[in-house]
Amino acid sequence: MQCDYFDAGVCRSCTAMGVPYARQLAAKQARVADLLGAHQRLSWQEPHASVESGFRTKSTMVVAGAPESPTLGILDADGRGVDLSACGLLGPATAVAMPVLRDFIAEAGLRPYDVPRRTGELKYVHVVEAADGGLLVRFVLRSEGQVGRLRRALPRLRELLPVHVVSVNLLPEHKAVTSGDTEILLTEAGTLAMPVGDVTLHVAPGAFVQTNGAVAAALYRQAGGWIDAELGRGPLGRAVAEPTRRAPGRPETASVLDLYCGVGGFALHAAGPGRAVHGVEISEQAVASARRSAAEAGVAATFDRGDATDYALSLTSPPDLVIVNPPRRGLSARLAAWLESCGVGAVVYSSCNPVTLARDLAAMPTLEPVRARLFDMFPQTDHVEVLTLLRRR
Repeated sequence: MQCDYFDAGVCRSCTAMGVPYARQLAAKQARVADLLGAHQRLSWQEPHASVESGFRTKSTMVVAGAPESPTLGILDADGRGVDLSACGLLGPATAVAMPVLRDFIAEAGLRPYDVPRRTGELKYVHVVEAADGGLLVRFVLRSEGQVGRLRRALPRLRELLPVHVVSVNLLPEHKAVTSGDTEILLTEAGTLAMPVGDVTLHVAPGAFVQTNGAVAAALYRQAGGWIDAELGRGPLGRAVAEPTRRAPGRPETASVLDLYCGVGGFALHAAGPGRAVHGVEISEQAVASARRSAAEAGVAATFDRGDATDYALSLTSPPDLVIVNPPRRGLSARLAAWLESCGVGAVVYSSCNPVTLARDLAAMPTLEPVRARLFDMFPQTDHVEVLTLLRRR
């Protein structure tokens, strides 16, 4: 992939830009295999590649510049805006939307936040796109001062773009985060419907969704296939080749616990006849979205808001299988210790940080990694997603 921003030296976020994609993928696979090299029985499947550009289904842009000529992108070393509204990684609908949003911000009179001077209002714009081109747009403001202005300009934005969901997030503090605690919905619709894999996810403003929708679909399907094999039946109740041995006296309904479940991508792909699937997630918006997706799909999956570690430690008996998809910091030491000692038969671990994945696997020696696959969510960078299946020794 060629990038004018990278060539001009104005953005170096994509550290692998210009490296042939086959070499990028091979280097990622070699690095992750080396980090997990202590697990000699681990069988690697072929890496799942991505398209090289136009893959981002969610994007966060810093808003800066002057009110009449805002920038959407990043900040330079002096805190000044660098416009990246034509970034080649943006998904097709987002690529169309970014320059329109930039002009809309100026037209609506929304004042960009000036980081060095700590003045202005509009800090970020978050955009999520669905496969049909529908958009979720989230404006992150310093205060409620410009909410009325944005609300009045909303009909114009809807004339310009296929926006299904628009919200304002309030971030009054001057700190290095991209959103605050208060969300103000400006549209009737509160979620964006996103078909991903075999289900439709409903994404609310602020709810976690994978950056690369096409690769996320493959990730969820791979996890679902491994889970079907471990539990001895497919998603439609079909027998499969490698069922996990069920202890005498265990009920026929298999229990699956999805920790850090987000909007339910893994849980919904794990659901099926003979399954009791339950997801736990700290985000209230994500739990509401997951419940709606499960209801519309007619699958037996339930969801609760809560801390993953606290919920797991409150259980009196282990589930048959646990799914974990933690943030970059990985599992807490308490959760890793619970997985090691609770007696769960299998764990599906999806990691966006192979360093913390290796650390967590070392903390769970009786759960043996047997299968793994790299999913390239982030071409042009060294970031990866790794899916690993662990079985009790």
